[in-house]
Amino acid sequence: MESADGQRGRDGGSLRRSPLDVIMNQIRRKRSFTDRKPLGRFLSRSSSQTGIPEDGTPETREDKGGQSSGDSERHMGWGGVSVFLQRLGKKSDSRNLSLGHCDLTATDLLELASLLQFLPQLEEVDVSWNELIGGSLAALTSHLQQVSGIRTLRICSCRLNADDVTALGDSLGSVPLLEILDLSWNSGVGGGALQGLLGKLQPALRELHLVACQLTAADSAVLGGVVAALPRLSLLDVSCNPQLSQEVDVGGFKQLASSLSHTTNLTTLRLQACGLTADGLYALGGSLRYLPSVRELDLSCNKQLSGGLSRLTCHLSHVTHLESLDLHLCCLSLSDLEQLIQVLPSLTSLTELDISSNQEAGGVVRPLVSALPVRQMRRLPLNSCSLNEESFTALALVVPNLRSVDVSWCKVVGGRLSLLLDSLKPSIILELRLSSCDLITDDLHHLASASRRGFLSSLRVLDLSYNGSVGDEGWSALFSAGGLGSLEDVDVSLRPSSSARCSAWLPSLLRALPRSAALARLALQRWTVGLEERRQLEFILRKRSVLLEWDQDGGELRGTEPEE
Repeated sequence: MESADGQRGRDGGSLRRSPLDVIMNQIRRKRSFTDRKPLGRFLSRSSSQTGIPEDGTPETREDKGGQSSGDSERHMGWGGVSVFLQRLGKKSDSRNLSLGHCDLTATDLLELASLLQFLPQLEEVDVSWNELIGGSLAALTSHLQQVSGIRTLRICSCRLNADDVTALGDSLGSVPLLEILDLSWNSGVGGGALQGLLGKLQPALRELHLVACQLTAADSAVLGGVVAALPRLSLLDVSCNPQLSQEVDVGGFKQLASSLSHTTNLTTLRLQACGLTADGLYALGGSLRYLPSVRELDLSCNKQLSGGLSRLTCHLSHVTHLESLDLHLCCLSLSDLEQLIQVLPSLTSLTELDISSNQEAGGVVRPLVSALPVRQMRRLPLNSCSLNEESFTALALVVPNLRSVDVSWCKVVGGRLSLLLDSLKPSIILELRLSSCDLITDDLHHLASASRRGFLSSLRVLDLSYNGSVGDEGWSALFSAGGLGSLEDVDVSLRPSSSARCSAWLPSLLRALPRSAALARLALQRWTVGLEERRQLEFILRKRSVLLEWDQDGGELRGTEPEE
C-alpha cells in the first residue's frame, strides 16, 4: 500500500502554476474553431458503436428517415461536448468525464454544466486540480440532476470554500447512486464547512476521501454524524488533518471513533498524520472491536503515539481480517513494539506490516518475524530502522515470500547483501530498495549473479541510489548480467554532495536498454559523462517514453516520440 504522503510526493510538482502559465493556457484554448483538427479522432468510440457521426454533426432525416428531432438535438449536443473537450485536450467519453489539471475557470464550469444534459450515461466526473473554480461550484452542482447516474465525483484541490460545500450538499440528493466522493486537498472544507454535508450524503456512498482538508476537532464530531448515516461505507480516508484528533476528552475525535462502530462494512480506515494520541487510540480501539471486516488500517506519521500503542493493541485481536497495518514514522518505543509483537499471532490474515522509520524496530526483528505469519507476508519494509547484524540475519527468514524488500538507510546491508539475495525465490520479488546502504562492489556482483539466475526476472523497481562506494566494475556487472527485463524504475543516483563519471560502465547500460522494454524511469543524478556519451543515451531513448533524470547541464531529459 502506498501512503498518502507518497502520493502527494508524486503530485506535488503540479500543485501550483504561475499566473502566466494559466493565462497563456487560456489564450491557447481560445483559438478559433477553424484552427482545430477534425473531431473524429477525439471520440473514444467509433460512430458505428455510438450512432454519432465522427464530425459531431447530426444526420438529416433523409439519412435516417425515422430519426426524431430529439435524437437530432442529442447529436448536436454531443458535438458541443466534443468541441468543449477538444479545447481542453481531452477525449470524449460518454461515461467518464476526466478534466483534472485543465485550468478550468468559472466560465468553463458554466459551459460544462450546460452540456451535462447531453451526457445521460455519465458515471464518473473528475474536475480535480483546477484551482480557479473555487467559489463557483454551484454552477456545476445545480445541474447534477441531469446526470443522476453518477457513481464517482472527484473535486480535489479546487480551493473549495464553505459555499461550495453547501452547494454540493444541496445537490447530493439528485445523485442517489453516488459511491465515491473525493474532496481531498481543499482546505476550505475544514473549519465548519463540513456541516454542509451532514445529512446530505446518500446511503449508497462507499468511499469518502477528505485528505488534507484542515479538518478540526469540531469537524471530527460533524464527520462522526456523517459516517453514522452511511451503512455501506467501506473506505474512509481523513489523512493529513493534524488537528482532527485533538481535544479527545471534549468530544471531537471520540465522537467520530464511536460512530465508526456503526460502519459495519468498513474495510479501509486511513488516519495518517492526524495527530493521534494514546487517548485517541483508546477511543478508536473501542470501535475496532465491532469492525472485524477492516482489512487496511493506516495510523502512520502520528508521532504522539509513542509509548501508547498498548491502548490499541488490546483491541487489535478482534480485527480478525486485518491484512495491512501501517505504523511507520510513529516514534514507537521498545514497549510499543513488544506490545505489538504479542498481538501479531492473532492477526492470521496479515500480509503487510509497515513499522519503518521507527529506530527501535531494528532491535526486535527476530521476535517480530517469529510472531508473523511468515509464509503469507508480502511487505515488511524496515528502512530507517537501525538494523544490526542479528536483525538483518533474522529478516532473511521472511524475505523468500516478500513481494517488496526495503532496507534503505540501513548501513549494515553493505557487504552482506548476499544474505538477502540467497534467500530469494525465483520471480517473486517486485521491488528492491537499497538506497544509502553502504553497498560495495561485491554486493553488486551478487546482485548481478541473482539476476543471471532469473531470481529478479519479475523485478519492477530497483533503487540503488546513494551508494557511492560501488566501483565501476560493480555497475558494469549488474547492467551486463541481463535478467532484468521487467524493470520499470531504476535509480542509481549519487548523493547531492558528490559526483562521479560513469563513462566506464555506461556502455553496459546502453547495451542493456534495448532489452528493458518496460523501463519508464532511469535516474542518474550526479553522474557525469561527455557530450558524445550523452548523445548516445539520447539516441537510444528517442523512440521511447523513458524519463531520464539527470542533473547534468541543470536539466532533465525525456525520451521523445519518433519523428513522423
